[in-house]
Amino acid sequence: MAPCFLGYSPSPSAQLPEGQMDSLLSIISSQRERFRARNHELEAENRLMQHTRQALQSELDNLRADNIKLYEKIKFLQSYPGRGGSSDDTESRYSSQYEERLDPFSSFSRKGRLVLSSKAARTVAFFYTLFLHCLVFLVLYKTAWSESVERDCAAFCAKKYADHLHKFHENGENGDMWQ
Repeated sequence: MAPCFLGYSPSPSAQLPEGQMDSLLSIISSQRERFRARNHELEAENRLMQHTRQALQSELDNLRADNIKLYEKIKFLQSYPGRGGSSDDTESRYSSQYEERLDPFSSFSRKGRLVLSSKAARTVAFFYTLFLHCLVFLVLYKTAWSESVERDCAAFCAKKYADHLHKFHENGENGDMWQ
C-alpha cells in the first residue's frame, strides 16, 4: 500500500507510470541537492558571521579597557596640584566604569556570576567545596585522634609508674634512692 500524505490516500489503481516516477525522483533529488548546497552556504556564512562577531566583541572589550586605563591616567594627572579639574562628557562616561573596576565587591560578584552561570561550573564548585570540607574534617579528626592517643598513653604510663612506685617502693626501704 502506498503511503498517505496529508490525508490523501491514492487508490490502488492510481499508480504512476515508471517514467513519471523517475522524473519525480530526479526532480526531488535535484531539489534536495539545491537545498543541501544552500544549507552549506548558509552554515559557512553563519560561521563567518560568528567569527566576525567574536572578533568585534574582543576589539570592543579591548577598547573599553583602554578607555578605562586612559581615564585612570586622567584622574592621576588631575590629582597634581595646580591642574584644573575640568570634566567633560567623555570623562564622566568612563568614571563609573573606572570606579566599578576599583571596587573589589563588584569584581567578586562578576566572578561569582561566572561560577553560577553554567550547570557544569556549579557542579564542579559544589564538589570542590565538598572535597575541601571533607579534607578539613579528616585533618581535624586525625589531629584530635593523635592528641587523644598521646593523652591516653601519657595517662597509662603515669598510672603504671604510680602502680610501680606503690608496689615496689612503698615500704621505704629504698627511701634514700632519690637523695
